[in-house]
Formats: sequence, C-alpha cells, structure tokens
Amino acid sequence: MQPDMEIEAGKVATSMAEAMEMSPDKIDEVRMAVVEACINAIEHSNAPDREVLIEVAILGAKQPERLCVKVHDAGVGFVPETIEAPSLERKLKAKRKRGWGLTIIRGLMDEVEIQSGADGTTVVMYKSR
Repeated sequence: MQPDMEIEAGKVATSMAEAMEMSPDKIDEVRMAVVEACINAIEHSNAPDREVLIEVAILGAKQPERLCVKVHDAGVGFVPETIEAPSLERKLKAKRKRGWGLTIIRGLMDEVEIQSGADGTTVVMYKSR
C-alpha cells in the first residue's frame, strides 16, 4: 500500500480501457471504480502485510469485449450481504458522510463480485466495451 497507489491502479485500468477503445465515459467509470475499490482495501482490510494486489485483464476471444479488474487484499474479510446500502437522507443528517464505496462501484461497473473471507477480500469488476 504505497502512497497514491489507487491513482496508479486507476491509470493502468484506464490504459487498458483505452486500448479496448471504450468510450471516454466508460473509461472514467472504470477509473473511478478502481480507485474506490483500492481505497476500500487500504482503509478497511486491516491486512497485516499491507498489500493490495491488482489484476487487470482484457477478455474476448477475437477482439476485446470486457475489461476485468480484480482488487485483492489479505485482510480480515467481511460479509458483503451485511453491508447496508447507504441512504442519502440518513447520510445527509449523519456526522459521518462516508460509506458509499460499494454502492459507487456497483453503479459504475457492469458487474461486480465480492469474495470475502478469512483470506481477505477480492472485488472483481467487469466493464463491457
């Protein structure tokens, strides 16, 4: 977990999305989702090794069709189903306005899978071209 590593991860994902010739709007969505997933891993994983592994792949048999980004930490894990979706009304009244990460990621990407347990958490995100 290096300073600004989420920015660097976003740049790599951006380059891959550009290589696939995604639209500028989709590229921005990918970058924002990757940055958010990295920030979540940094802030919430409690990983003893303080490492976040990022894998970016272009999927498609003959031509690029989908971008896949995996963000993995070796932290304590969590139960994704127990995370309550934030309510704008409640958040505006609350002292702590944070807690939007997973909602933002799900809104920006086409498909999101969260695998979490004792070995850490992996957020797998897909965006079609």
